[in-house]
Amino acid sequence: MNLASRDYFLLFSISLLLVGTLTPVMKNVAIRYGVVDQPGESHKTHRIPIPYLGGLAIAIGVVVVSYGSLIFSGVASSDYLRASSILLPGIFLSIVGLIDDILKLSPWPRFLAQNVVGLISAFILISTKTLGKPTGSLFLDILITVLWIVGLTNAINFFDNIDGGASGSVAISTLVISILALQSNQYLIAAQAVVIAGATIGFLIWNRPPARIYMGDAGSLFLGLMIASLTIRLEPNPINQMASFAVPLFLVAVPIMDTSVVVMKRIIRGISPFQGGTDHLSHRLMRSGLSKKQAVFSLWLLSAFFALLAFLLSNSPFRWEGEIAVLGSIAWLIFFVLFSRQPDS
Repeated sequence: MNLASRDYFLLFSISLLLVGTLTPVMKNVAIRYGVVDQPGESHKTHRIPIPYLGGLAIAIGVVVVSYGSLIFSGVASSDYLRASSILLPGIFLSIVGLIDDILKLSPWPRFLAQNVVGLISAFILISTKTLGKPTGSLFLDILITVLWIVGLTNAINFFDNIDGGASGSVAISTLVISILALQSNQYLIAAQAVVIAGATIGFLIWNRPPARIYMGDAGSLFLGLMIASLTIRLEPNPINQMASFAVPLFLVAVPIMDTSVVVMKRIIRGISPFQGGTDHLSHRLMRSGLSKKQAVFSLWLLSAFFALLAFLLSNSPFRWEGEIAVLGSIAWLIFFVLFSRQPDS
């Protein structure tokens, strides 16, 4: 599936327009059926009920554009199978998230569903030999793949705690993924990434501060699975094994940082990592004096910084790979410590 540059732009534009058009429709549906996020709980930052179901618009848009492009491109059946191995698990998790948005499930059914999907995705990735840089050990490949999918799906779900935070970060990451995938001739990964980038930006029109709709778990679980599958399938330009592992980590460094800070601090305080709270990176930034818009923009800048490091790492001479990887790791640790030292509430 080798597309011209205009085809990628077309995929991006159609996805953006479709999701941008679907989102207000889902907003009205959510209001009509009472699928809204009430502001009553202590960790909520909004003051009026905000409708969910924005994530349903994202999922529908990504699936429709992805399969539509395959049909019109006349690709081989193997491309349908590769695309479906990413999309179908995402659809399943989106349905689980939609049920949670409506019925408010406990964390455990979602966690179980993520583990099942993680195992299935790991089996598909390994059996089809579409892991970006496998370790050579079947056990380690399965373990890393499952942990990555489950961990990153939860990280994106956790990171969806402020207007535009998760959608903007995913848009930045997927745009860079598409560039890296094109450079390594992974055309299907590049196409899927630009579709997701277009979808999240189309949703961001309505989700930027002050948000008029939230993506809910239907969107955050879907996007988490999507970006987990794309990053683990991505094979950057020829670089050493450890540097190749650093590229996907840098691409999603900020959601991982948010989840790491929250989980660590909650465990220290003796409370459940799964409960809501005002201890995410966005809340810490706002307590430091930033407005909601400034906090979101700061998170976008931080995401862009680490995504740039991933791009540089994949395009640097071999002798610089170690330095860039170390620089990125030190930067991540500095930000992690700075955020961790701030008050939890």
